[in-house]
Amino acid sequence: MTNPAINTLRRHAFDCFQSGVEAADPYLAVKRHLLIDGNQLGLVLADGRHRFGGWPKVHVLAFGKAACAMAKAAKEFIPEHLLTGRCIAVTNDENVIALDGIEIFAASHPLPDERGFHAAKVCADIAESSQKDELVLVLISGGGSALLPYPVEFVSLQDKITTTDLLLASGATINQMNCVRKHLSQLKGGGLAKLAYPADVHALILSDVLGDDVSAIASGPTVPDETTYVDAIAILESKGLWNKIPATVRQHLEYGREGKIAETPKSGDSVFTNTTHTLMGSNGLSVHAVLQSAQTQGYPTQLYSGHLCGEARDEAEKLVAFAKAVSHNDKQPLAIVAGGETIVTLKGKGRGGRNQEMALAFAISAKAHGLQGDWVFLSGGTDGRDGPTDAAGGMVDSCTIQRLLAASINPGEALKNNDSYTA
Repeated sequence: MTNPAINTLRRHAFDCFQSGVEAADPYLAVKRHLLIDGNQLGLVLADGRHRFGGWPKVHVLAFGKAACAMAKAAKEFIPEHLLTGRCIAVTNDENVIALDGIEIFAASHPLPDERGFHAAKVCADIAESSQKDELVLVLISGGGSALLPYPVEFVSLQDKITTTDLLLASGATINQMNCVRKHLSQLKGGGLAKLAYPADVHALILSDVLGDDVSAIASGPTVPDETTYVDAIAILESKGLWNKIPATVRQHLEYGREGKIAETPKSGDSVFTNTTHTLMGSNGLSVHAVLQSAQTQGYPTQLYSGHLCGEARDEAEKLVAFAKAVSHNDKQPLAIVAGGETIVTLKGKGRGGRNQEMALAFAISAKAHGLQGDWVFLSGGTDGRDGPTDAAGGMVDSCTIQRLLAASINPGEALKNNDSYTA
């Protein structure tokens, strides 16, 4: 039920997606941002400049969902005589990979656990033990904040989790949550850089945050935090949580407001004198790679959005409307590109993820709204995962609905049951 033209479109769509995946590949990204000059390690900075420090010892701390792949790349690239320090990778259970010469710690995500607390203490000890003129190389990827919980003294992990849960239920924004969490953590909000000072610190960062605010990625362990204890208290009061949070949390924040406890390090603080970072992978970089790939294949391109969010099925319908509006000439090829992170509100009992649901919804909406000509729509996750399935996403075309019906699958019922994986 497909034709040669659609087959070609499917192949081109997949090639474009692969370009976006490669731009976000954690293993390749680390190797692209390390240099060797003789026996000396170098780093590629965000502006393309190179940083060489003549470091006699390099400590590697990797945390996040891509920690194992990033640590593996660093271990393979950095000369053995420099890796005299420990090499640590902290990741979620699903992404654990046994690696020679790398200590792997499994921890819970998205809810922190005692295993993550233990791993955080190990990372803190390594940072504190590093010496002046040594390098602490920090490899950060999505999920790092939950995987590395290290509450301030006198606040238990459970009290911090309770506070976070209350904020989540209150509808607090991610920035509001980060503000509170940074003031309850020894690593977040520049805390890791503070522990490592006066050693040199460089972070290679894979962003999972739209807009790529580095202070928000894993709650910014190596960058300044411009929020204050006063801000944190104001957020909790505005959400009606001040009298609901654990007493230990309330006391710590009050001590901070009164100046009895040091603030999180700010811009200009001496702890950042020898600290740099490189944003080496992000949604924006992947979108740019997809656009370039489409142009190389001869397609005029249109960027629909670099910050796609909202309910997957709703965004799919908006994309169909946009495609209809811009495709004035069915003979003229066009590639429409978007990046972001949609959501799915589960109401059924089927299987799938945000990308597969968006693909199925696009096919249904395209049929309903009469999107003409040969078309292909691909929605995929650059991390290779889409919900609790073995798929990275889904690809549909102008014949998909016909094929589903021929296979006795009701597209509308599948979408209603959140069963895009089966479809």
